[in-house]
Amino acid sequence: MSLVQSMSGDGYGGFAEFYDRLVCGFDYAAVTEYYDEIIRENGINGGILLDLACGTGNLSVRLADCGWDVIGVDISPEMLSFAKTHDNVSYICQDMTELDLYGTVDAAVCCFDALNHLLEEKELQRAFERVALFMNEGGVFVFDMNTIYCHEKILGDNTFLSDTFQKNDNVFCAWQYYLGEEHMLTIFLNIFAEREDGSYCRREELNRERAYSLNTIGELCEQSGFKIVGMYDFLTKNRADENNKRVVFVCKRVKAV
Repeated sequence: MSLVQSMSGDGYGGFAEFYDRLVCGFDYAAVTEYYDEIIRENGINGGILLDLACGTGNLSVRLADCGWDVIGVDISPEMLSFAKTHDNVSYICQDMTELDLYGTVDAAVCCFDALNHLLEEKELQRAFERVALFMNEGGVFVFDMNTIYCHEKILGDNTFLSDTFQKNDNVFCAWQYYLGEEHMLTIFLNIFAEREDGSYCRREELNRERAYSLNTIGELCEQSGFKIVGMYDFLTKNRADENNKRVVFVCKRVKAV
């Protein structure tokens, strides 16, 4: 009879070991092409690119293949311990609200709703300010965030299942979302992974996200030294609105006053 070992994690630390296996079906190539194209369309055709909240570096290495010199930053040492290697990628373990680089960058991305994990407006603004501080004038910052609509109508009070059993890599994850006040989500993750002896280990993790209105995000960006030059429905060039699930913001660093 298989036994289950239960272990609690914090943030995405315990999740790091299984992250790549659970997102193996995600189309990183399409996301890379999309972000690379947006940055180049806005006048930045090469140089140093910051991948903020880079996780295990799936996007970082692909952006490096597009010709960028990439700095990947993530708060989780566990995620970075699984980061992909590439000659043109350097990794730094930092909180995005305390970003501290050795020099400036020409472009930056922050993907897969990572900024939603900042639960206060002042934290979100602080992250924008830190990116602006280390970005050259005219540089481009592209990021995506889940919307209030997504939290209230799609994720909130629902459970989603993901697995890689069909790939003979026996990992199963249940994502439980509970909607609270101020568009806050509490996320419980239960991960079951088969070990070599046929038993299963269990990881439990707790995370939170908050959704903000598009106006609030735009105002915080502009207060931090950016000009919003585009807002799109995720992976499209369609103009975004509050009824989209995830919105991509395209910002340019303006001259400091």
